[in-house]
Amino acid sequence: MTKTVTKAKTTKTTTRRYAALLRGINVGGNKKVPMAELRALLDGLGHGDVQTYLQSGNAVFSSARQDPSALARELEAAIEGHFGFRVACLVLDGAYLRAVAEACPFPAAELEGKQLHVTFCSAQPGPERFAALDEAAYLPEEYRIGERVIYLHVPEGLGRSKLAEALAKPAVVKGLDVTTRNWNTVAKLVEMTSA
Repeated sequence: MTKTVTKAKTTKTTTRRYAALLRGINVGGNKKVPMAELRALLDGLGHGDVQTYLQSGNAVFSSARQDPSALARELEAAIEGHFGFRVACLVLDGAYLRAVAEACPFPAAELEGKQLHVTFCSAQPGPERFAALDEAAYLPEEYRIGERVIYLHVPEGLGRSKLAEALAKPAVVKGLDVTTRNWNTVAKLVEMTSA
């Protein structure tokens, strides 16, 4: 007599690490989003291993879901429902963040964190958005366009940067959700999403 053995099918769920970047919160007393409440919101949405970094709207979490845009819209809706105001969110997976760091056109290791920033964009900014910028007028400040990012080298820091002001004008960012992080934060988010 031959025995037939059947194995139960197992479904392997692959989770990814994501960073959620919230735009314009906890600045000057406006749009207050306490990090403990943000962690609770992300946990309530079913995400795991939730952590926050600094008070400026950086969260890292694990999810089996594979659509960063859908995760961002869901988080925006949850924030609006809980706090009563809209906050633009970008959700980026760890592999993308590593690629952004590796593609940096400036010598990150030689610069202070305040001298190098990355503006993350919800879509690829085309060259036409920058056509009116006279790059030479802003030297020694410089920018470079990457994959859905703008790298910004500002030797005197972002607070004094005329180029940062120019890059934030509607002609450049209209129709995009954008948020900027200094290099130290980018490096930390790469580390946190790699864990």
